[in-house]
Amino acid sequence: MKKVLLINTGGTIAMSEDQTTGKVSPSSENPIHTQSAFFNKFAELTVVDLFNMPSPHMTEERMLELSHYVQSRAAEFDGMVITHGTDTLEETAYFLELTLDLPIPVVLTGAMRSSNEIGSDGLANLRSSIFVAAADASQGKGVLVVMNEEIHTATYVTKTHTTNLATFQTPTFGPIGLISKNQVLYFQNLLRQEYYPLTKVDQRVALLKAYAGMDGDIVQAISQAGYQGLVIEGLGAGNLPPKTLTALDGLLAQGIPVVMVSRAFNGVTEDVYDYVGGGKQLRQAGVIFAQGLSGVKARLKLMALLNTDAPVNIQEAFHL
Repeated sequence: MKKVLLINTGGTIAMSEDQTTGKVSPSSENPIHTQSAFFNKFAELTVVDLFNMPSPHMTEERMLELSHYVQSRAAEFDGMVITHGTDTLEETAYFLELTLDLPIPVVLTGAMRSSNEIGSDGLANLRSSIFVAAADASQGKGVLVVMNEEIHTATYVTKTHTTNLATFQTPTFGPIGLISKNQVLYFQNLLRQEYYPLTKVDQRVALLKAYAGMDGDIVQAISQAGYQGLVIEGLGAGNLPPKTLTALDGLLAQGIPVVMVSRAFNGVTEDVYDYVGGGKQLRQAGVIFAQGLSGVKARLKLMALLNTDAPVNIQEAFHL
């Protein structure tokens, strides 16, 4: 029987609903502990409570602590499952994808409904995740997110709905696999995997979303606040309002890397338009265009590149 480590970090999957007020909050007894014995017939399960926090409380420092813990225990297990709140699950998953280099599968999962709500999805997601972590076919797949009987890559998955059980989707590409009964079925592979060893996360990266009529004061504030990098969710395929350009040029002149993604839900950035603020001129000025990453993922990648102990070329790394 496969050995699987279950690491609890908190989130709705570890919370209960107050039957009087309807409020959902962490409880003194993690509901997963009362049910985890049920899964011992699927794998030899070891359960660890590393954190107990709602996911908006997750920080890069905690992500790094989690990454180091996973690395330290990896040789003992055939796979790992990490329970996490859904609000920032995709960010922690991608951080782990960038900072771990392991052959065993690392699977993140959570719940949209707490353990005692009608239609709670936590145990079903946990069951599916254990299947995926224990499957031979999951070896070498990197960090995965399993929700609603779908398997997604950490790189491209995102939360698309505030409450729906099918909230986790992979725009443009779709899931790479499914769980059908007790079977783990893969249909796609992630072509690119990266690894950046980190011992610190003190180089900060900001994230801005472009909008009609945007001017340069908020861009200028990024430098004044001491950030070392900036990611912009640009308009369309990667364009900006003209009033932002002077401040943007100022950042680039200081050597602060600026990465462009699209604020659009689907598609990739391209330097198509050759007008003031258009993608062609932005690329010529030194803006880095990321392919397929969301704003929050590009921010984590730039942060990893700025903090890594390994020598990297940031421009080239975003073209991997």
